Amino acid sequence: MNVKKAKRLLAVFLYGVLAGISIALGGTVYLLLENKVVGALFFTVGLFTVCTFGLNLFTGKVCYVFERDKAYAWELLPIWLGNLAGAWLAALLEGFTRAGPALREAAGALCQRKLGDSLLSIFLLSVFCNLLIYIAVESFQKNPHQLGKYLGLFFGVAVFILCGFEHCVANMYYFSAAGMWSLKAFGYLAVMTFGNSLGGVAFPLLRKAYAKLEK
Repeated sequence: MNVKKAKRLLAVFLYGVLAGISIALGGTVYLLLENKVVGALFFTVGLFTVCTFGLNLFTGKVCYVFERDKAYAWELLPIWLGNLAGAWLAALLEGFTRAGPALREAAGALCQRKLGDSLLSIFLLSVFCNLLIYIAVESFQKNPHQLGKYLGLFFGVAVFILCGFEHCVANMYYFSAAGMWSLKAFGYLAVMTFGNSLGGVAFPLLRKAYAKLEK
C-alpha cells in the first residue's frame, strides 16, 4: 500500500471515528431522557452532525455503494471500524462522569431486549431502519427546500428510533455503554450491519429500476 492510499484510509477512518462519536451523543441524550419521543427527536443531533460536516457514517455511506466505484466500497470497512471506535470511545469516557451509572443502567436494559430478540426480527428491523436512513440522507442532500432538508433528516431518524428499528452504529454505542460486549453481541451486530446494508441499497436500486422502466 502506497503512502497516499494509507493516508486516505486513515482520513476515512478518523472521519468514521467522529461519526461514531456523533451518533453516541445522540444515543446519550436518548438514554438519559425519560420522554422517549423527545429523546428520539434529540437523537437526530447525531445524523445532523454527520451530514452537516460530511463525516463518514457506515449506514449513510452504504446506501450509495452501487453508485460509486470499487474504492468507495472498500472504504466501508474502515468507516465501520471507525464508527465502532468512536462509539466505544464516547461510551468509555462517559463512564467516568456522573452520568455513567444512569447510562449503563439504561443501556443495559435496552441491550437485554435486543439480545433477547430473534435474529430474524433483528435483521428485518435493521432493514427498515436503513430505509429511513436513506430517506433522511437523500432528503438532506437533494431536497431543494431548506426546511425540507431538515424535516427529512429529523423525521427519518426520529421515526426509526420510535419504531425500535436497529441501527448498527447506535448499537455499537449501546453495547459499549452497557458493558455488554460478547460473542453474541458481535454476532447480533453483524446481522444488524447486514440488515442495514440491505435496507440502505434497496431504496436506491428500486428507484433506479423504476427510472429504467419509465424510459
